[in-house]
Parts: sequence; structure tokens; C-alpha cells
Amino acid sequence: MHIIVDTGKCEGFGNCVMADPDTFDLGDDGLVVSLRATAEEHDRARVEEAARSCPVEAITLERR
Repeated sequence: MHIIVDTGKCEGFGNCVMADPDTFDLGDDGLVVSLRATAEEHDRARVEEAARSCPVEAITLERR
């Protein structure tokens, strides 16, 4: 699963970091940073929860 972060949409709520701190963090500017470009199948539930938790829908997941 490919992880796409739209920093133009991100408002720094940090919900994604709370849902999956192994995949997401907040950068020095307070905006989301993806710590990896893809997620393995065993991490899917956490990554999907993190994407759903974003109130501005700044995280998109694509199957490739």
C-alpha cells in the first residue's frame, strides 16, 4: 500500500501520529511527515486508521 501525504491540506492536528506513530510524525513545521512510502499488509489496519483519523483528509492510501 502506497502512502501519499498532502502537506498542503495538513493542519497539524496529529491524529495520524496518535493512530500510527511508526508511520507518521509531525515535522519541525508542525505538518505530517510519512516515515515510509509504503505500508506492509500487516500494518494495513493501523495505517488505514491513521488516514481515517485525519479531519482534513491529508492522507491517501493507494494499492499498487
